[in-house]
Amino acid sequence: MNSNPASAEKISIILPARDESLAIGQTLAAITQIFPSAEIIVVDDGSVDDTAKVARAAGAIVVSHPYSKGNGAAIKSGARAATGDTLVFLDADGQHDPADIPRLLSRLAEGSDMVVGARQAGSQASLGRGVANWLYNRLAGYMTGHRVEDLTSGFRAVRAKKFREFLYLLPNGFSYPTTITMAFFRAGYSVVYEPIHAARRTGKSHIRLIQDGLRFLLIIFKIGTLYSPLKLFLPFSVLLFSLGTAWYAHTYIEQGRFTNMSALFYTGSIVVFLMGLISEQITGLMYKDSGERRD
Repeated sequence: MNSNPASAEKISIILPARDESLAIGQTLAAITQIFPSAEIIVVDDGSVDDTAKVARAAGAIVVSHPYSKGNGAAIKSGARAATGDTLVFLDADGQHDPADIPRLLSRLAEGSDMVVGARQAGSQASLGRGVANWLYNRLAGYMTGHRVEDLTSGFRAVRAKKFREFLYLLPNGFSYPTTITMAFFRAGYSVVYEPIHAARRTGKSHIRLIQDGLRFLLIIFKIGTLYSPLKLFLPFSVLLFSLGTAWYAHTYIEQGRFTNMSALFYTGSIVVFLMGLISEQITGLMYKDSGERRD
C-alpha cells in the first residue's frame, strides 16, 4: 500500500550513488515497497562497480555520469531529470531509512517548502564529524538568522520548483545541503526539521574530512557573503575599529600622539563597513528582481 501522505502530487525520489552496489539494491527495494508508484532516479556518478546494473534491475531510472563529477553534480542531474512536484533526496549507502520518507512528506504537506531529516545524537559517523557538524550548524545559524539543526544532512524533501531556482548555486562537491539550506532561509522559504536516526553507511565513505571540511566552511562564507554580507563585513569592521581605538589609546598614553597605524585601522574599518553596506544593497536589489520574476 502506498503510504504517501501527499498522494495527489507526483513524487520523485533521487539517490546519488557512487560505487554503492552493496547497499543500493536493498535501499531501492525498501523504497519501492513504500512508494510503488513513485519515480525513483539513481544518479550513477561514475561508478566502477555494478551500481547502475543493480539499480536498473530494481526498477529505478538510472542517470549515468561518464566519470565522477561529485555528489552535488549528481543531485543537480537528478533534479533536472525528475518530473515530480516533490523531490526527495537520500543517500544510497544505507544510512537513511526509507521508512522515514512519509514523515518528511507529512511535514511538507503542512505547508513547508523543505523538510530536512535532522540526525539525532548517535547518528554521526565519528566524534570529529559530530563536532564539525555542530560548528557548521552554529555558523550557518548566525549567517541566516535561523536555527539550523542539521546543515549537512543529505536526506530531505523539497518543492521541486523552488529547489530548481537555486540549481545554479549548488557546488558539484559534497556541500550541496549547506548551500540549499542557507539559500532557502535567505529567500524566505520555510525550512523545518524532522528528527531521524542515520545508520552507519555500507561501504567506504567518499568524504575527505579535512579537505571537504574546509570546503564546507568556504561554502558557508560564500553563501553568507552572497545573502547576508553585513553579517560578515560588520564584525571585521568593528574589529578594525576596536584595534584602532586600542592602539590610539596606547600611543596617546605613551607618546601623546595619534599614529599612522591608528589611522590605518580606522580607515580599514570604514572601508570594510562601506563594502558590506554596498553588498547588502546589491543583494536586496537581486532579491527584489528575483521576487518579481517568481510573481
